[in-house]
Amino acid sequence: MPEPSEIRRSIYLILIAVAVAIATAKVVGGENVLEPSRYKASEGKDGVKGYGSEKYRVWPSERPEPTPMYSSNDKSRWATVRCLVDEGTYVIGKRVYPDGRDPKTFRDEGVVAEAQYKSLDIVLRPLGDDAEGPQVREFYSSKPPLMPTLIAAEYWLLKRILGWDIVRDRFLVIPTIVVTVNVLPLLVYLVLLSRLIELSGKTDFGRLLTLTVATLGTFLLTFSGTLNNHLPAACCILFAAYPLARAMLEKRDLEPSGYLVSGFFAGFAVTFDLPAAAFLVAIGLPLLIARTRPTILYFAPAAIVPLAALLLCNYLAMSRFVPAYGEFGGPWYNFEGSHWAKRGTDKAIGIDFNDEPTHIYAFHLLFGHHGWFSLTPVWFLALGGLVALGIRSAADVRKLLGKGKWSGWTPELFAAMTLVVSLTVFVFYLTRTQSYNYGGFTSGPRWLFWLIPLWVLGLLPAADRLAGYKLGRLLCVVLLGFSVLSVFYPTPNPWRPPWILQLMEFTGYLHY
Repeated sequence: MPEPSEIRRSIYLILIAVAVAIATAKVVGGENVLEPSRYKASEGKDGVKGYGSEKYRVWPSERPEPTPMYSSNDKSRWATVRCLVDEGTYVIGKRVYPDGRDPKTFRDEGVVAEAQYKSLDIVLRPLGDDAEGPQVREFYSSKPPLMPTLIAAEYWLLKRILGWDIVRDRFLVIPTIVVTVNVLPLLVYLVLLSRLIELSGKTDFGRLLTLTVATLGTFLLTFSGTLNNHLPAACCILFAAYPLARAMLEKRDLEPSGYLVSGFFAGFAVTFDLPAAAFLVAIGLPLLIARTRPTILYFAPAAIVPLAALLLCNYLAMSRFVPAYGEFGGPWYNFEGSHWAKRGTDKAIGIDFNDEPTHIYAFHLLFGHHGWFSLTPVWFLALGGLVALGIRSAADVRKLLGKGKWSGWTPELFAAMTLVVSLTVFVFYLTRTQSYNYGGFTSGPRWLFWLIPLWVLGLLPAADRLAGYKLGRLLCVVLLGFSVLSVFYPTPNPWRPPWILQLMEFTGYLHY
């Protein structure tokens, strides 16, 4: 009879294999599909009741070209990748003014003007006030340029070695790169999570439930089929936390390599999701206080490398260090014809321009149509586990602040860190009134996705606690089921509203 640990590891292997197979299928079988229910019906036809954007989207008169690109978000990044390799520039298009004195007379040229690459996520270099004569202004992706630069290196290799072209061979180039960027890191992420779950879990049920959530019950799987920054950011968070958690569970101090790995990936996570800086500070500051020398020698320099690379890429792209998205709502965004310039006009329709009060936005981001807890209710269990551990962290904090010998990270301190980081990020988005769009057309609260690995680890103690009760296990399974529903509901395209919002729109309860 196999040992329980051997049986668990076999189940881990099966769950990881299923998740990776699903992610791969999403990539290689992916194609952007137009859904009739999200478009206006033809004149003179009743049609069926639709939902969401059908009030203002018009069904195309001609068949669009097939593409494995799904939304403005990924098209913007792919445009940069294409232009870097094919044209040697970060410029993805140009706006030409035949009469430099008339800013409303122009024509757009380049990749940004092509139908397949049309995107809302672009910026235009502002026109100087003293312009005279013909003028040319440059379009860029509004997304930070480091990620497209790294991806461009792979496209360059594919083009030089295999002769693949991102336009002609888009169903070869794009899936190959997305497998590299999304699926392979997801595989490593799940393997490392399974090791931490095995080490820290107390019950078979708790361990298996937690890994099932990690493999099939989070939005990382939903977004595995499209180029995005959220899945890589979450992987980086887990890669940064792994050495800390492993040392914590084995009751030993970090080795120099652990400082290097944690620092590098914590800094790398910031280049994908800026608010991940809260995590970088949250793990770096305690290490700096209690383990000053190795933190300065190893952790800090490793963290600086990806951050410096981001600033360098941004300067090479736009001759400035500040990313364009840091000036959302400014002149880089509000150019003639820009989607974002509609704010304050009668054309400002849809979720991108909602003007909800802060408390309504907060509710929907936590418990409503884009809710962290309502869409993936297993996080209620994780919250319980994190709070139960976090309230016992006071002694560790006192030791960290010099009132005793700090023995390193503990589960209690790690849980408290997760709660503080999560609250910080949530408050950050509540203070950004121009971001009350929930991330546009997206199937979940994508601002928060990079927190997922931390909450998965917080789920384990709660699942272990409930494992001894029949009703507790039933509750866990029910919450898992609803989480999986939300994850797989937008199977054709993750850049679609969540099922809760679509239900509200279909019933007429709410419409943006």
